[in-house]
Amino acid sequence: MRLSAVFPREVDMAPLTREEIIKMVERGESLSGKDLSEADLSYSNLKGADLGKAKLSGAHLQNANLENADLRGADLTQAFLFGSNLQGADLQGAVFQKTNLQDTNLEGASLMRTDLSEASLFGAQLDGADLQGAVLTRVRLKRASLVGANLRDADLSGAHLQRANLTRADLTGSNLEGANLMNADLTGAKMDQTRLEGANLQGVIQ
Repeated sequence: MRLSAVFPREVDMAPLTREEIIKMVERGESLSGKDLSEADLSYSNLKGADLGKAKLSGAHLQNANLENADLRGADLTQAFLFGSNLQGADLQGAVFQKTNLQDTNLEGASLMRTDLSEASLFGAQLDGADLQGAVLTRVRLKRASLVGANLRDADLSGAHLQRANLTRADLTGSNLEGANLMNADLTGAKMDQTRLEGANLQGVIQ
């Protein structure tokens, strides 16, 4: 009798190692829905990886290459992505609550309906990113670049946007109530039906 028929395959329950994850990405295998919570993938090359609906809460992805990766619906709550490359990544519906995204490259990324509440994006590059309908409550976007970003109907209430570059950004219908926009650049930004009650607009460039 095969032992596997009697005893559960504990090896299948063991978390994937860093090496296994990287090899799976290199082979083009999907990591969709996998539990990678608290995995250390810092400085790894995950370009184009399929991580849709993966559990990455608390994961360490500092300076990782996630260019064009699929992270739709993934949970990255309190993950560390400092300095990572997410250029062109699909992050629709992902959760980044209280996630460290400082100095990340999110140029051209799709962040529609993404939850970035209380995330830190200090100095992040979000030029041309699609953040339509995203939840950005109390997000820290100081000195971030959002040139030409789509922020239509986004919730930016209580957001920290000091010295952020919002040149030509589309803020139509967005909620900026209580946001701090001190010295932010809003040159050419679209702000039709934008809510600004209680916002700090001191030194704003228009």
